[in-house]
Amino acid sequence: MRILVSEFISLDGVVQAPGGVDEDTDGGFAHGGWSHQFFDPEVVGGSFDDALSNAEALLFGRRTWQTMAAAWPGQAGDPFADRMNSIRKYVVSDTLGENDLTWNNTALIPGGEAVAHIRKLRETEGGDVVVMGSPTLVRALLREGLVDELRLVVMPVLLGGGKKIFPDDGALRAFELVSTTTGGAGANVCVYRAATGK
Repeated sequence: MRILVSEFISLDGVVQAPGGVDEDTDGGFAHGGWSHQFFDPEVVGGSFDDALSNAEALLFGRRTWQTMAAAWPGQAGDPFADRMNSIRKYVVSDTLGENDLTWNNTALIPGGEAVAHIRKLRETEGGDVVVMGSPTLVRALLREGLVDELRLVVMPVLLGGGKKIFPDDGALRAFELVSTTTGGAGANVCVYRAATGK
């Protein structure tokens, strides 16, 4: 299975709270919902539709899972929402318990076992495992060399600080640009695959 990371990201690399004002205010972040003005259904929405169409499972950190679990179950009837609600989901957390897993078809991965569990999952046959949001988890996956594809929806905005997905450990990690598509509101959907032999 491939690990595919799909993120809304600002020009200065911030991924925090793209969807809503109160989504994640950690560190005093005051720009929640910043992605909305650059969203267009065809290019940006199409990128997420495409990622989900090849997905066999979704993988989240705790905070992103809780945000999604609060939003998607109430949106049944839309094909994208129906897919989000029915697909297999994994959440990495040391604080959630089995009784907290109210979103249909969710399994818990204890935080201390996350890398080993995800590495094993990646070695099995199957479709993509898609990660959305979850910056702490994505940073760990990149650090461990477990990301096969980055699908970055780059929005033309600087946010001046906030959570990022990239490790700052000084290691060089090469990716190859596969495609770039520009949306009508200025967002660029950039698909990168982990480079082999570089």
